Amino acid sequence: MAEAEAAERRVLVAVDESEESMHALSWCLKNIVSDKFRDTLLLLYVKPPRAMSTALDGTGTRCYTEAYLFSSEVMLAIERYGNEVADCVMLKAKKLCSELADVKVETRMENGDARDVICQMADKLGADLLVMGSHGYGLIKRTFLGSVSNHCAQNAKCPVMIVKKPKSTANSQ
Repeated sequence: MAEAEAAERRVLVAVDESEESMHALSWCLKNIVSDKFRDTLLLLYVKPPRAMSTALDGTGTRCYTEAYLFSSEVMLAIERYGNEVADCVMLKAKKLCSELADVKVETRMENGDARDVICQMADKLGADLLVMGSHGYGLIKRTFLGSVSNHCAQNAKCPVMIVKKPKSTANSQ
């Protein structure tokens, strides 16, 4: 009997400029992604909505308002900076993936509210698993900033792995 063909898996990793995000990617590379499964690693970076500022409406729901306070030159500079940050994050993420043998790596950059875009892209890209880091915000910060990982855990149509970065032990020695 012939050996069964390795299963194909699509693993989506949401990355951003945080240490927690890169830790989640590193953890995924060590513990989940494997050439035995013919994995495709999908790296997703979500840029915030262009020229938007976040506010909470009376119901506690996030709403976005256009920021008309800046000149077009300032807006272009902000956009350029956002693109540079996104490129830098993707370069760092791809560098972490560079030692993978037979794992295909694809990158995507999207715009919008990260909570919604990550869930939509997991569905659109046919992800078998979504991996993301947790910032570990406390109750107050989470209330005001929202928890992207919690939102995705509740709303993504695929399994979600939330990887927490261990607390540093450097001070305890």
